[in-house]
Amino acid sequence: MMIFTIVMAIAVDYLLGEPKRFHPLVVFGALADRLEKILWQDNRLSGIMALLIILTATVVLAFILSTMAAANAIMAWLIPVLVVYITIAPRSLTEHAMAVSAPLCAADIEQARYTLSMMVSRDTDELDERAIASATCESVLENGSDGIFAAIFWFCLFGLYGVLIYRVVNTLDAMWGYKNKRYRYFGWAAAKLDDGLNYLPARLVALSYSLVGNFSQGIQCWFEQGRYWKSPNAGPVMAAGAGSLNIILGGEAVYGGQLQSRPALGCGNTVEAEDIAKALDLLKRSLILWVLVIAILDWIF
Repeated sequence: MMIFTIVMAIAVDYLLGEPKRFHPLVVFGALADRLEKILWQDNRLSGIMALLIILTATVVLAFILSTMAAANAIMAWLIPVLVVYITIAPRSLTEHAMAVSAPLCAADIEQARYTLSMMVSRDTDELDERAIASATCESVLENGSDGIFAAIFWFCLFGLYGVLIYRVVNTLDAMWGYKNKRYRYFGWAAAKLDDGLNYLPARLVALSYSLVGNFSQGIQCWFEQGRYWKSPNAGPVMAAGAGSLNIILGGEAVYGGQLQSRPALGCGNTVEAEDIAKALDLLKRSLILWVLVIAILDWIF
């Protein structure tokens, strides 16, 4: 049943892509934003309270959906498929990355910068071809981990409860996890919980990226470079992915007008526009690997 749900959810995503209107995560984001306006104070306690309220509501929602799924055979497979479908988005990630790759390969730097700005939080106005390609590959590798694989991981462990709680926390981290004046304390709890929930999935993804690419380089870059990145989970994932692809990512980037010096990740060649498609292919091969492993575990247990 578990592998059936995952395969069907991936198939639905492949056929339909993300919902264009009334996406549940967009609705959730609007509700979370309203709750933030009510509870925000410049301390950790207010953020913890907001997180607990949202987690409680998520557990209630998961209970209602689980009860509905137990009502009959059709709902038993339909509800989990729909929930997993809305919590992963491999087609959307691919479309966003290719929307950068296509103009970049055609030497339309301005359009590539614009489409990249919809994927990443860094400043894109002054990026050259290499920096655009690097930022896109980083986004593909990192978002593949926390946007796709981690959701599948928690669904496999705890079903609807696991995948919904994970996706809610990950979305809150994207909204509140900034280390700026407003969110340094209010977003602390969401960011820390997201780090905890992503710890094991990220390392499984780093292993997967290595297994389906250049294994020795992926593993070496993961262990030698991953721990120096600002994020404890993005570092291993991107280092392994870059090493597996034989490219170099990382380096300086500008966020909100502030230059950040980031360590280099990976080894080998300077990243080029064509490497975006290679990063997407690495993601696809890793997803196939996960499906095969889950199918085997589902059959055994």
